[in-house]
Amino acid sequence: MKLVHAAILAFAAAAWSSSALAQGYPLTGTQTRSTTVLGEDIAYPVTGKPVLTSAIIVMAPGQTTIAHRHGAPLFAYVLEGEITVDYGVHGKRVYKQGESLIEAMNVRHYGTNSGSGTLRLLTLYMGAEGTKDVLVD
Repeated sequence: MKLVHAAILAFAAAAWSSSALAQGYPLTGTQTRSTTVLGEDIAYPVTGKPVLTSAIIVMAPGQTTIAHRHGAPLFAYVLEGEITVDYGVHGKRVYKQGESLIEAMNVRHYGTNSGSGTLRLLTLYMGAEGTKDVLVD
């Protein structure tokens, strides 16, 4: 649970401006993003009350997800291992331990644990009541 809280705080820190750093707040490795990994504008659902959902996805070597999209913005951080995400005509991307991303929303994709060990991927969905985080077509 501490790891999930730490990652959520790390994500929140990424949204802070550099002025927080100038004032002595202990942030490192901050990133600010307004688009997904495929350049889509981040679009928050407006269907209801905001809901943040965190989870850790665990996959064995060679394991693959089903093809899917996302109904809400998804921040992901690779805690351990490596994942290759296939975005179809948009190509494949590899994310390794210590890397983070804002996942594609409107492009069907699937991920495969392309490493030799277990993949542990921390996810934070920024959705709303009535919105599905994962869409399977």
